[in-house]
Amino acid sequence: MAKRPSRDPKTWREATKLVHGGVLRSQFGETSEALFLTQGFVYETAEAAEARFKGEAPGFVYSRYSNPTIAMFEERMCLLEGAEAARATASGMAAVTAALMGQLKAGDHIVAARALFGSCLYVVEELLPRFGVASTLVDGADLDQWRAAVRPETKTFFLETPTNPCLEVYDIAAIAEIAHRAGATLVVDNVFASPVLQKPLQHGADCTVYSATKHIDGQGRCLGGVILASRAFIETHVHNLLRQTGPALSPFNAWVLLKSLETLPLRVAEQTRNAEKIAAALAGHPAIQHLAYPGLSSHPQAEIVRRQMTGGGTLIAFAVRGGKRAAFAFANALSIIKISNNLGDAKSILTHPATTTHQRLTPEARAALGIGDGLLRLSVGLEDADDLIEDLRQALAAIDRAHLAAE
Repeated sequence: MAKRPSRDPKTWREATKLVHGGVLRSQFGETSEALFLTQGFVYETAEAAEARFKGEAPGFVYSRYSNPTIAMFEERMCLLEGAEAARATASGMAAVTAALMGQLKAGDHIVAARALFGSCLYVVEELLPRFGVASTLVDGADLDQWRAAVRPETKTFFLETPTNPCLEVYDIAAIAEIAHRAGATLVVDNVFASPVLQKPLQHGADCTVYSATKHIDGQGRCLGGVILASRAFIETHVHNLLRQTGPALSPFNAWVLLKSLETLPLRVAEQTRNAEKIAAALAGHPAIQHLAYPGLSSHPQAEIVRRQMTGGGTLIAFAVRGGKRAAFAFANALSIIKISNNLGDAKSILTHPATTTHQRLTPEARAALGIGDGLLRLSVGLEDADDLIEDLRQALAAIDRAHLAAE
């Protein structure tokens, strides 16, 4: 029987990679990827087990660090990101923590952008110093601050772009160059852009991390994370740490994420179109003090956005006049848009960062990041954009009603 022709998956276009990439079919020839819900694997002989544990023979050993379903997810993410290797984790924060801690030891130094998700700030400011790793926070948009923060013991830089929640955009290529001149690596948390709109490795980053819980799942179902880098980076800094400490992604969650990847470009494209319409509709509204969206020409880093992103993304940040009282009145008046702390979901979600994702920071620290009591973060979903705009406008009218009631 003639064998069907095959092509290198790396030559496929993105949408094809996300439907067919990384598939490991069993002897049954299933259409949908198989879910290998098993913790261990059987060996034909004791000698075969020995060879596999030594790494002398291919195959899976234990689902804490190797499983066929998880391997399919990792390979598909590699094809999407353009990475040589990947390791999946139980959550986005497990990915961030492993990518950083795997490189660092007592006496080392990390430089990070000040504008980080609250849990990422905890890792950099509180967790790493417990193990003798010094940290310096900088204004991520100021390249001179990155240069000035470098020490002889600096081992890595860390940033997220666009930032959570104010949507600043940092120059990945320029910061990577500073890091590499200092003999350091650059780790980029790319969760807000998603791998569809931005690929940090193409701009010089050494490692990209994701919370797969966000756009990659995109439907609010499961937790997951992934670390992507060169094969040398993964083998040297990540693989053994994950193998020995066990922040493992479950095979079931890996299967859910695999199925989600099939529709990722479609979802992100439509959510981005919706976000663009909403940002344009809200810009200049009298109840809004400030609005940030990377897709607007008014964005402070619009030129960088054009260079390293292919779209403005699915998130909008805006501050309403009247502080916390007005922000809460607005949120409570929404009908379609839900109040939650997730993002990248098919459902539109509103978050008040000062009292949720960044509540552990002092008021002074929040102010330094631009997180005022009136700031709101909107993750735009797949609903009809006009319905969302109507919902937002009627909620903005509620701010005026709340103000009159207070008087």
